[in-house]
Amino acid sequence: MSENNFENKLVAVVNKQIDTGVLMNAIAHMCLGFGANKDPSELHIMDYKNKDGFIYPNISKMPFIILREKNSNKIAALLAKAKEHGVQYSVFTNTMTVGTWQDQEERTLLTSNDEMIFYGIVLYGPKDVVTEMTRKLSLWRDSKNEPTDE
Repeated sequence: MSENNFENKLVAVVNKQIDTGVLMNAIAHMCLGFGANKDPSELHIMDYKNKDGFIYPNISKMPFIILREKNSNKIAALLAKAKEHGVQYSVFTNTMTVGTWQDQEERTLLTSNDEMIFYGIVLYGPKDVVTEMTRKLSLWRDSKNEPTDE
C-alpha cells in the first residue's frame, strides 16, 4: 500500500436541509463516537509537529470527505446500504438534540426509524464499496456559497 492509497474510505454525508451550525455539531458527535471504537492505527492517526517542536496531536492521514444529500430519506437509504454491505457507520438524528442526554436518549427510544430526521452519517469501509454508495453525491458547501435563482 502506497502512502496515499488507503484501502478504506472515510466519508461524512450531511443533510443539506439542516442549519450549518447544527450539522457541525452532528459531525463532531458522529466522529467522536465513531473514532472512540477504532484503533488509532486503523484510522492512520498521527501527531504533526511544527518547526518550533509544537505538537498537533491525533490527526488522521486519511482523507475525510464531507458530502451532502438532499434530505433525511436519502441518508436513511445510505444507512440501509451501509448495513447491507457491512460498512461501518455512525449516525446523528433530530432526537439527539435539545435537552439533556437523558432526554435525547428517551426521545430516541420512543421514535421509530421511519420517524427519524437524519442529520448525517459517517461511513467507513472498503474504498470501492463506500465510493459506489456515495458516487452521485456532491461535496458539502455552506449554503452562503450556493448559487441563487436570481
